[in-house]
Amino acid sequence: MDHSSDTMVPLETLRAFDAAARTGSFSAAAEKLNITHGAVSRQIAKLEDWLGLKVFDRGARGVSLTIEGNRLHLRTAEAFALISTHSDRWVEPRGTAVVRLTSIPSVSGLWLMPRMAALENNPSKLRIVLDVDIRQADLADEGIDLSIRCGRGGIPGRVSVQLFEEHVFPVASPELAREIGRGDPARLLKFPLINDSDASAWRAWFAAQGMDYRPRPQDRRFEDYNLVLDAAAYGLGIALARPPLTGHQLKSGRITAVDERTALNPVSYWLDRPTGRPRTAAAELARRIAVQAGLGMEKMEAFIEADG
Repeated sequence: MDHSSDTMVPLETLRAFDAAARTGSFSAAAEKLNITHGAVSRQIAKLEDWLGLKVFDRGARGVSLTIEGNRLHLRTAEAFALISTHSDRWVEPRGTAVVRLTSIPSVSGLWLMPRMAALENNPSKLRIVLDVDIRQADLADEGIDLSIRCGRGGIPGRVSVQLFEEHVFPVASPELAREIGRGDPARLLKFPLINDSDASAWRAWFAAQGMDYRPRPQDRRFEDYNLVLDAAAYGLGIALARPPLTGHQLKSGRITAVDERTALNPVSYWLDRPTGRPRTAAAELARRIAVQAGLGMEKMEAFIEADG
């Protein structure tokens, strides 16, 4: 086997290969794994490209293992059996009502988790497998049904719909808020400002007040918004509240508004899916997400029906 790279084959690729080998069909493998036929086909192509040889002969009635493919399947079957016997690794649930959803840590913890029970149980039962990741993963290749992300527009190769926008405003710990007091926006520049992945939200807020802003040495930056809120709660500076991610933090009094003026964040929230027809459970979860986000059902149905 002539490997072009030392990178290991992803486990999802071997799962797709194993399912196709056992069922003799990419379609049956897709049904077994609850992913699309195209996702299985891409995983097998990835495996064959990595190996530098064919593992299946394609026919009108399905697929059959080549000699090399049969050798590989014997090894992978032994490996999966060994893993299942001797490993405590978590095994994800599979089934027609299981939906694989991915998002970044802040959205997962601050927006999805408070709504998880409603998303899974209303009106019928769904099971959400949540992948928390900061990458822009290839949804189809990784068998992901839906993705919620922050961004400035649609991503090529995906079907996207804007879930909601946010109007940001400054917040701080109650102790720091008393020190800041009320007044003109310029007073905030006497204190460290806390940014997340970039300074665009603070620039937008100050621009709405007729001011320019550029990050300064005393300002802070944390990649994840959960850490931004923690830093503000512990008095390290002033952050921007991003409704609806900050509703619970504000209600609990952990942080408080220091200025009521708001500005539209250039970044908004998007629901993405792979191209092609979504599975029934994925379409149902998308509708439930639309209800939680306050998105009109007409826009959501267009998202579900779009071919990409």
